[in-house]
Amino acid sequence: MMKEKLYFYYTSDLHSHFENWPQIVGYFNEQKKKHDYKGEEYWLFDNGDHVDRFHPIAEGLMGKGNVKLLNHAGYDVATIGNNEGITLASEDLHSLYDHADFKVVCANLTCNITAPPKWLERYHIVESKKGTKIAVIGLTAPFRAFYQEIGWDVSSPFDVLDLLLPEVENEADMIILLSHLGINDDEEIARRYPSIEIIIGGHTHHIFKNGENVDGALLTAAGKHGTHLGEIMVEWNQEAKKVTKKEAYAIPTEQFKKDEEANIQLKEIRSQAVRSLEVPIANLAEPMHIAWFQDTPLMSRLTEKLKKWTSSDIAMLNAGILLDHLPAGEITYEDVHRICPHPMNPCKVELRGDEIMEVIRAAHTKELTEIRLKGFGFRGEVIGKMVFAGVDIEVKRRSDGEEHVVNVSHNGFPIDHNKVYSFATADTFTFGRFFPEIAYASNKKYFMPELLRDLLSDALRT
Repeated sequence: MMKEKLYFYYTSDLHSHFENWPQIVGYFNEQKKKHDYKGEEYWLFDNGDHVDRFHPIAEGLMGKGNVKLLNHAGYDVATIGNNEGITLASEDLHSLYDHADFKVVCANLTCNITAPPKWLERYHIVESKKGTKIAVIGLTAPFRAFYQEIGWDVSSPFDVLDLLLPEVENEADMIILLSHLGINDDEEIARRYPSIEIIIGGHTHHIFKNGENVDGALLTAAGKHGTHLGEIMVEWNQEAKKVTKKEAYAIPTEQFKKDEEANIQLKEIRSQAVRSLEVPIANLAEPMHIAWFQDTPLMSRLTEKLKKWTSSDIAMLNAGILLDHLPAGEITYEDVHRICPHPMNPCKVELRGDEIMEVIRAAHTKELTEIRLKGFGFRGEVIGKMVFAGVDIEVKRRSDGEEHVVNVSHNGFPIDHNKVYSFATADTFTFGRFFPEIAYASNKKYFMPELLRDLLSDALRT
C-alpha cells in the first residue's frame, strides 16, 4: 500500500517572547536532520502574532527583525495575527514581508488604499515528493474597525471559506488551515467544512497537548510565548487519496538544547533594534516617578495629553500602563518604550453623563484597580489607579478602605446625566469586561497607528 508520512511543525502567538526561541530553532533543526536521514518530508509554519511591539526587536525594526528570525529558522508558510495586522502603521504592514523567504497566507485580508503587497496570498500549496498536494490557507481575527482605520479591510472567515473552499478542494489533496481566529471559530469551522483536515489554532492562546478531534477535523494549538511548539504527523494513503492517520502534539520547549547560531542572531538583531530606538526625546531636570495606586505628575500629564490630543471632554487612563520611573537627564524613545511597551491605541467614545458616572464609580473600586490584567494589548502587571482629566472628582474613603464617589463636575458644573460627552481612553477598555458602558458604546473612534507611548513622548517633549 502506498503510504507516506508527512510532518508539520509550527509556532503560534510568540508575541516577540524570544526566551525560548533558540530552543525552538534547536528542536526544529534536530527534527530536520532526523527526517532528512529517513527521507521524510516536513514543513514549518507560523500561525501569527510572532510580532509584538512590547519587545525592542519588534519596535525598533517594526517587525522586520521577526521576519529575519523566521527566515533564518527556515519557515515555509506563515499567516498574520492581529499584532502584525493592526499594531503597525499601514505602510509598515505593507512592507513587513518584502524580504520573507517564506509564503504569507491570509485569505480574509485586503488592502484598500494601494495595490495589495506582492507577498499576500490567500493560500499556498506545498507538494510532497510523491506528488501529494497540501493547501495551506490562512485566516486572521476580523478586527474590522481597526483595519479600516489603517486603510485595510478584513472579512468574515466564514464568508471567505464559503467562496474559497470549492476552488482549493479542486486543486489540493489535503487542506490545512492556519487559523488566527480563536478556539470558538476553529470548532465552528470544523463542524461546517468537512474538507478541512487540520486546523492549527491560535489567538486565544489555548493549548491542546494531544490535539482535539471535532467532527473529523484535527484541531491543534500550542499556547503562547513559545513555551510550546506544535508537531503534526499525517499518514496519507496515495491510492485511496485519503488520510489514514493524524496526530498532533504541543511540546514544551524550555528544556530543549539551544541553537547557538539562533542565539547569536537574536543578540545581533536586538542590538540593531535598540540602536534605532536611541532617539533623544526630552531632557528631564529631575526624575519622574511612577506609582500604580496613586496619582503621579507623569500619569496626570499623559492623561491630560490624551484628552487634548483626541479633543475630548474627559480622559481616563490606568496608572498600571507606566511600568518604570524615568531618570533625570536625556530621555530617548527606548526609555519611553521600556516604560510603556503596550501596543495600545488611543480611543474616543461618546457616553451620556449617567454612563460616565457608572464608569467613574467602577474606576474607584479596589476590585478593579487590583485586577492582574493579561492581554487586550496590556503588557503590564495590574490595572492600577484610574487617572482622569477634564473632571473634578470628590471621594470619601469608607471604613473598609473603599472609595465612595460623592461629586463629579466638568468645567465647574455637575455632570449632566442626559448630556453626551466625548470620553477618551485606551482601546483596551473597549474590549474587556471592565467598563460595559465603554465596551458597548455605539460611537467609538480608534486613533491609529499612534500608540499611547507616542502621546507619552509628546507629553515629555512639552
